[in-house]
Amino acid sequence: METEHQQQNKEREGVMPIQLLCHLFGDYVLQSAWMANNKTKRWFPAIVHALVYLLPFILVLHPSVAAAVVMAGTHAVIDRYRLARYIAFAKEYLSVKTEWKVWADCSGTGYYKETPPWLATWLMIIVDNTLHLTINALALTYLM
Repeated sequence: METEHQQQNKEREGVMPIQLLCHLFGDYVLQSAWMANNKTKRWFPAIVHALVYLLPFILVLHPSVAAAVVMAGTHAVIDRYRLARYIAFAKEYLSVKTEWKVWADCSGTGYYKETPPWLATWLMIIVDNTLHLTINALALTYLM
């Protein structure tokens, strides 16, 4: 017979693949070009994107109000300010000091200006997705 703790762990494990799909639909399939092109410039497109982003989660996972607010709110802030680039830049301080770069040479994506543009963009997108997925997992686990 399963304990209550074991049952909760099974339920949480089942949510993670589904939250990944909800994230992909909300952040890519449902994001219009207008949202993508303007969310870093103005709050309104960032908020609209965050609310549309939340729809698959609401329809499929039925998060608590607290989880939904955390997921949508952090999504809007992360995207509005492109916070992933600051994380990408900051992680370089884990390197030896001779490898440290100045922000002016990395401000576009968080990666050094000599990084091929296609690679810097994709690496920033990966950091962005990692932030969103981590926050969502925590919200869905602890605020449900």
